[in-house]
Amino acid sequence: MGKLDGRVAILSGGSGGIAFEEARLFLQEGAKVLLGDIRDELGQKAEAELAETGGEVSYHHLDVTNEDDWSALVGLAESRYGKLDILVNNAGITIPKPLEETTADDWDRTMDINVKGVFLGTKYAVEAMKKVGGGAIVNIASTAGLGGTSHFLGSYGPSKAAVQNFTKITALKYAAEKIRCNTIFPGPIDTPILWASIGDTPEIRQMAVDSVPLGRVGLPQDIAKGVLFLASDDAEWMTGSDLVIDGGMRAN
Repeated sequence: MGKLDGRVAILSGGSGGIAFEEARLFLQEGAKVLLGDIRDELGQKAEAELAETGGEVSYHHLDVTNEDDWSALVGLAESRYGKLDILVNNAGITIPKPLEETTADDWDRTMDINVKGVFLGTKYAVEAMKKVGGGAIVNIASTAGLGGTSHFLGSYGPSKAAVQNFTKITALKYAAEKIRCNTIFPGPIDTPILWASIGDTPEIRQMAVDSVPLGRVGLPQDIAKGVLFLASDDAEWMTGSDLVIDGGMRAN
């Protein structure tokens, strides 16, 4: 018996990276998965690869800043499967500029995707979850939101700090309705967003490894395992919590 047998999950940012590994684990544990993203070609490829492993998975266009897209995708989960049990807000961007070079448009775009996207997804998910007596929301932030870092001086770190605060408010607001909401704070994860942020040379990659007490940068599956835990009944007494998965970096 899988940890997510019979449950229905929406994963934003679902065309690859961490969300792909989440979907793979969710399918293994018995969930039905709807992937949402704006990168349709990559999303359809992810759907095809995941479908080969078994289970029900489908990709759908989702601009997380678009309220109609969220309404439609949550509505699809309800019409197709009768419910929504899990939402994972993965979608995010970084515009790696120092503060003095960050434009107002850079700031707005980052906040729209990283914060407004979480707000809109949660808004529609909680309405669906209330109908079935509960659910689990997992928001993907970043250790950049837990303290200052020169790599994320502009808009990214503040956006992830906002996600943490929003998560806690959501957790308190809906605890009585058995809707749990928790945040994961990844450290440096081997995905394109990391190397686009800090640079991609052999020297920079080695510096990234050297900065992690456990001796390597994270992998998407490292985060996906944490997401599975928070989405499952293993974490049934956790809400409003911060789960840091960073190889020990925040222990320094």
